[in-house]
Amino acid sequence: MSKASPRKRIGEALLEGGALSPDQLDQALRDQRTSGQKLGEMLIEQGVISQGTLVQALASCLGVKGVTLRHGLIDPSLMTLIGEEDVARYKVLPLFRVRDTITMAMAEPQSLPTIDRLRKITGCKIRPVLALEANIEEFRKKYAAGDVDVDAFLTSLVESDVEVVESEAVDEGPATNLDQMIDGSPIINLVNVALLTSIKDGASDIHIEPSSRGTRIRYRIDGMLRDLMKPPPGMHSAIVSRVKVIGRMDIAEKRLPQEGRVRIVAEGRDIDLRVSSMPTLLGEKLVIRILDKANLHVRMEDLGFRTDTLEAFQRILKQPHGLVLVTGPTGSGKTTTLYSALDLLRSPERNIVTVEDPVEYQLEMINQINVQESIGMTFARALRSILRQDPDIIMVGEIRDQETAAVAVQAALTGHLVLATLHTNDAPGAIARLLDMHIEPYLLSSALNGVVAQRLCRTICESCATKYYPDNFVLVDADLADSAGKPFRKGVGCAQCHNSGFKGRAGLYELMEVTPRIRQLIHRSAPTHEIRSVLRERGNLTLREEGVAVALSGRTNLEESLRVTRNEELEIDAATVPSTAPPAHTDEPRREVA
Repeated sequence: MSKASPRKRIGEALLEGGALSPDQLDQALRDQRTSGQKLGEMLIEQGVISQGTLVQALASCLGVKGVTLRHGLIDPSLMTLIGEEDVARYKVLPLFRVRDTITMAMAEPQSLPTIDRLRKITGCKIRPVLALEANIEEFRKKYAAGDVDVDAFLTSLVESDVEVVESEAVDEGPATNLDQMIDGSPIINLVNVALLTSIKDGASDIHIEPSSRGTRIRYRIDGMLRDLMKPPPGMHSAIVSRVKVIGRMDIAEKRLPQEGRVRIVAEGRDIDLRVSSMPTLLGEKLVIRILDKANLHVRMEDLGFRTDTLEAFQRILKQPHGLVLVTGPTGSGKTTTLYSALDLLRSPERNIVTVEDPVEYQLEMINQINVQESIGMTFARALRSILRQDPDIIMVGEIRDQETAAVAVQAALTGHLVLATLHTNDAPGAIARLLDMHIEPYLLSSALNGVVAQRLCRTICESCATKYYPDNFVLVDADLADSAGKPFRKGVGCAQCHNSGFKGRAGLYELMEVTPRIRQLIHRSAPTHEIRSVLRERGNLTLREEGVAVALSGRTNLEESLRVTRNEELEIDAATVPSTAPPAHTDEPRREVA
């Protein structure tokens, strides 16, 4: 009879998984003999590994699944099924229930007597998964103290704002009733806890995605997607149907994309949810956009502008007419910057009108218009109508096409202040983009007052900030080769920042104020790199240099600042390479666009 293979040690598992080097393991074992601590706990305290890494290594040793607990994974109603005393005694935490099976986080998932006892208490089958004892204790105290009150959140969904579907076909087959599909499973709680967790964590979007193994739910925090929860297989259709019901969408239509919206009240404030569905090969994918005014920073001083850049931007905004552009990729905070500008400019003496797709936040003393291209309400058409409404200031959510660009420039030339966004990588690139849209150079040179290009970089979590030394190639990339050996700051990851090392974001801004010399360059369609050279002579920093400056100040790490400004660097490099192609713009007369 062959002997059972010996159980793998935690150090070996961390070594095999690449979390530790042999030298790090040897040093850790020496430290352990001195301190007497458990190896894993000691490595977490030293910041060598994260809590999630230790869980996966322990799970590998025990041959079970591992989990790092977070709010969205836990159905609070199951706590009462077991009782707080037994939860504390057995070092367990119920996660969720599917019909007659409860998935249970356990500090000792291999303990058969504990599993048998829990089966008798609950009357359900127990599916054990490994979680760290400290992690279980942390969430047990939170839920016992009522820090996450799901019932309060459910009652905050005002009946008039949420359509209730009592019986609706959601799928072909035996289970065609929504109530039947969610009977015996925590679908309603799961969806609402996902919403509550996302709102509390300051997420901007929730992604509900089908996969071959079930459903994957992620949420976007500080611009990056993170796993929120992974419900078991068989729940996807019911989750999608529940979200569609909340978003007032047709739950029977699965072949076409749909859009829905609803306003909820959570934690005492109004929050708009925008739901978008898209059929995929494995099922419908949903994205929920969370529009929470608590996350909207409209004071310009709070956005992250350097003092001299802020003063210059405010000087541009105070001009009585002209065109002001905010540029950057999707998700770089352009709309927030425009809202901050409107907050600075709004007053009872001014008529301010915006045209957006869609209106994200409602602002006092501002008339906001939604674009609806399905009925012909385009940016250009809305703009033409706005000009007959006696506006002082106009905000255009996005200049997408030639017609919108032409009307916006014409409005700026006829005595209106026009604020708009545009998709370009940097500030000088906005001029080339508008010229490519067949805006005449002499018109653009007269209309344009200034351009702000921006990015958002994640800021270091102060709860786990520490010193580090970037690799040499990173320093060279940042043009800081002479800073080798100088310490920088980064976050190592903790519970406060979901083990990411980052919490919150700050803006990086490149400002191009249109001076008489810049106007001359625009008028003769000067190439972008020539305009950049003039800005360089004036001491303007590029987005890349702004990002490095923020890293040097300790607000972010160097790698993050380089990541968010990489496109801008590539565009600058490309612009400096001589081209053999004919110039994009000549002095030949161009047909004006009406």
